[in-house]
Amino acid sequence: MKKITVTAIALSMAMAMTGCSGNSTETTAASEAETTAAETSAAETSAAETSAAETSAAETSAAETSAAEAGEVSVMSYEEYMAAELDSKVVIEASVQAKQSWWEDKATVYAQDEDGAYFLYNMACSKEDYEKLVPGATIRVTGYKTEWSGEVEIIDATFEFVDGEFIAEPFDATELLGKDELIDHQNQLATFKGLTVEPAGKDADGNDVAFLYNWDGSGSEGDDLYFNVSYNGQTYSFVVESYLCDASSDVYAAVKALEIGQTIDAEGFLYWYEGVNPHITSVTVAE
Repeated sequence: MKKITVTAIALSMAMAMTGCSGNSTETTAASEAETTAAETSAAETSAAETSAAETSAAETSAAETSAAEAGEVSVMSYEEYMAAELDSKVVIEASVQAKQSWWEDKATVYAQDEDGAYFLYNMACSKEDYEKLVPGATIRVTGYKTEWSGEVEIIDATFEFVDGEFIAEPFDATELLGKDELIDHQNQLATFKGLTVEPAGKDADGNDVAFLYNWDGSGSEGDDLYFNVSYNGQTYSFVVESYLCDASSDVYAAVKALEIGQTIDAEGFLYWYEGVNPHITSVTVAE
């Protein structure tokens, strides 16, 4: 009896051990399956992230390539603008100092920032926007840098208004007359002091006159006024640009009243034409 019982107990224990062994194998297999699934998921996630990163990089590269092909240029500093090649695309931000003219949806404008100045020639502009181009208004200009008879300017330009306002104070350029450094201030608002009025040409009777209508005297009332001034023994040609300051302006009347030998102070924009040829906006006779 005891032997049968012992045998039964032994058989029962063996079956129990077999059952435990089976459970352990199943658990291990399940664990391994879960690990494999996790590793597969991680691999898929990594592959997805890599693919996304590669796609993003490719899109960025494509966008940069597209921008380069389109000739897009970031807003330049004045130094970068001056270093740019002629006929290259340029983008600048500057504030209007004066506007010269508007014709057939094109505007010519004198603009300046804290580092330098720009002459914007025949910039695309509606009549409505031209009225908004008041002194101090800041604009972002996209166009092409060019040169005409020594004058560096921006042509074929478009613009948009941006935040900001700047009115330039004229700098005294008197002692730079006749020096190479003067051109570094091209198109800036400048003053000249202690100038002597020189003969600009002769009238119909052969008499010396202080000014001419047009550079050669071929014009009449309403045209540009040209007059000569000297400083330190050198003579310079100044002009009242009639589109900028017309016959009704104070400076137009002041130049017409000049007398040879007078001492004057003048203010205007440092325009260039075969040398310095300032567009004068104010003339005062020294007392």
